[in-house]
Amino acid sequence: MSYIPNTPEDQQTMLATLGLSSLEELLTPVPEHVRLGRPLDLPPALAEPDLKRLLGNMAAKNKNLDTTISFLGAGTYDHAVPSVVPHLQRRSEFVTSYTPYQPEVSQGMLQAIYEFQTMVCQITGLDIANASLYDGATALIEAALLAIGPGGRGEVVISTGVDPQYRRVLRTYAHARGFNVKEVPTRDGVTSPEDLDAAVSATTAAVVLQQPNFFGCIEDMQAIEPVAHKGKAVFITTITEPASLGILASPGDYGADIAVGELMSFGNTMSYGGPALGFMSARTKYMRLLPGRLVGQTVEEGGDKRTGYVLTLQTREQHIRRERATSNICTNQSLLAVGATIYMAALGKQGFRELGELCLQKAHYAFRQITAIPGYSARFGSPFYDEFVITAPVSPHKLEGYLEQAGILGGYSLHNNYPEMENDILFCVTETRAKADIDTLVSALKEVQA
Repeated sequence: MSYIPNTPEDQQTMLATLGLSSLEELLTPVPEHVRLGRPLDLPPALAEPDLKRLLGNMAAKNKNLDTTISFLGAGTYDHAVPSVVPHLQRRSEFVTSYTPYQPEVSQGMLQAIYEFQTMVCQITGLDIANASLYDGATALIEAALLAIGPGGRGEVVISTGVDPQYRRVLRTYAHARGFNVKEVPTRDGVTSPEDLDAAVSATTAAVVLQQPNFFGCIEDMQAIEPVAHKGKAVFITTITEPASLGILASPGDYGADIAVGELMSFGNTMSYGGPALGFMSARTKYMRLLPGRLVGQTVEEGGDKRTGYVLTLQTREQHIRRERATSNICTNQSLLAVGATIYMAALGKQGFRELGELCLQKAHYAFRQITAIPGYSARFGSPFYDEFVITAPVSPHKLEGYLEQAGILGGYSLHNNYPEMENDILFCVTETRAKADIDTLVSALKEVQA
């Protein structure tokens, strides 16, 4: 509603029903020291047309993808959303179905989640997937806690090539749960198997790498897999750019035990960074340890034998006794998962591969053009996917300010998360960027250099 339709008489009626005489009496339980004690400092009320105009002008101050060209990535990616996705995703059956608390009467939503799980298994090459999680960072936490086990001891070895936000969340949980986090630095943008081998010990419960990593570089997962599995550790891979799975080997192919990551960019808009759509897939032996819900397919009893969908496993605290739940931070991002499912179905196998190829080809074209500009150089020599790091001749702050004036967003300054990378900027090029967009960026960079 655009306004609150309660008249003073309505308010008095509601208060009387509660046995109260005033709104102030209703607020009595709120301690005085946390109350404002004065009216809010707001301007006078406006007529609805004036208010819409004011809010529209305020919103216009934000940069958005309708009016600017984006080369930002770093975990959130601009992929084209076919019109069929919002057309179906916004149907009332999906919009109003947050979560299947009564699964027997939620067959449509259960089928959508089942299809989502199936597609996640297909693109990751693993056996089982759950119904989705808050975001990629909490998905990584769930995988780490699964590996650590109920005892909460041991260590997680993680590459600094993993998204810095994911690593910060991991350290927060490690502090609370009592396990250790050991970080392995990268060399030339990728994780060294030798350094990883030196870090893994008998107490290592999990080894975590990202593919492609935060710098866009492609890790040698085939060489890393035996190192990760030399003890009893669980090999976890994080994927923040799922379009890469259209052309790179899947986690199942290179021996990962669990794959986690982010699927928001599939069928959902960037929306200033959220809401997100975490995913988690694993090998069958971890099925009963996965958090959240697992939707399964079955057949009805009786003569018709119609296909039906059920919550095969319900390890959430809302479904079983809290002490038996595998987690209490997982959720079912149904609407976003529906969008991702429609998106992947619309692309199909061939379209998914073409998506991966377009991102790869356009990013490499941009890389060649930028590194040909005097003063701009590649930070790393390792192969990359659709993101790459450029060392600029000026500070990222100055460069970003100039690009913004030219109607360009990005890249992403790495200095805050990697202090040693003072003048390094992460650029991302997806299939949405036309050649003219890339050429505009190159021209702008030349002007900054000049």
